[in-house]
Amino acid sequence: MNFALILFLLLLATGLIWLVDHFWLKKRRAADAKDPWWVEYGASFFPVILIVFVLRSFLVEPFKIPSGSMIPTLLVGDFILVNKYTYGIRLPVINKKIVEIGTPRRGDVMVFRYPDNPSLDYIKRVVGVPGDKIVYQNKRLSINGKEVPLQKVPEYLDKERLFYTPRYIETLGNTDHDILVETDTQSVIAPTVQFPFRDKCHYNSSGVTCEVPAGHYFMMGDNRDNSQDSRFWGFVPDENIVGRAFFIWFNFSDLKRIGSFR
Repeated sequence: MNFALILFLLLLATGLIWLVDHFWLKKRRAADAKDPWWVEYGASFFPVILIVFVLRSFLVEPFKIPSGSMIPTLLVGDFILVNKYTYGIRLPVINKKIVEIGTPRRGDVMVFRYPDNPSLDYIKRVVGVPGDKIVYQNKRLSINGKEVPLQKVPEYLDKERLFYTPRYIETLGNTDHDILVETDTQSVIAPTVQFPFRDKCHYNSSGVTCEVPAGHYFMMGDNRDNSQDSRFWGFVPDENIVGRAFFIWFNFSDLKRIGSFR
């Protein structure tokens, strides 16, 4: 469901009702006449929808985390806020950038439209920016020939599965964040779709090597062995970017999670 499009259509409909009533119909009604129901509701909803539309389109947008691909940073059920202007101001619905402000940096947690099905919103961490050479072999990540630093910390307990997973602090750019890597299991990395710039990725039994093309980004989940990401379906084009996730504003199961994350 394209909520932005639905909100835009509601804004047009209620705005049209308000304009027609304000400049034409109201002048034809008797001074003591009651507004028709459709005018009353349309005119009263218009400013509310306008405020929501502007906030959601240009400032912040709420999302709910649907999967465990970003554990331990984000858990299923987290409600997060996404900054809509960090990477530039975009026209709503068509998502066309009109003002350049900033670009994604390695380590950012970013919401974007899934390239193979833009009606779906995904959230992953930016690992590679345009021009980077990404190597993920034997569950170790290297960028432009330099292995990304890892620091082992106490294991992560999945309370639902009652399962411990090795946890590390990974440093991407200026960002330190936790990742999970199941070091004692073997995972097969292979393309799941024939994505654009497929020739820039090379797969083998140990992993994948990709060169990030201009205007695209390489995304990975923090739950490395349980994330369908750029290793499998390719690069995220700039026009698919929604914004940068920056705040957990609610979780029904754990109120302690309210606050920022890294």
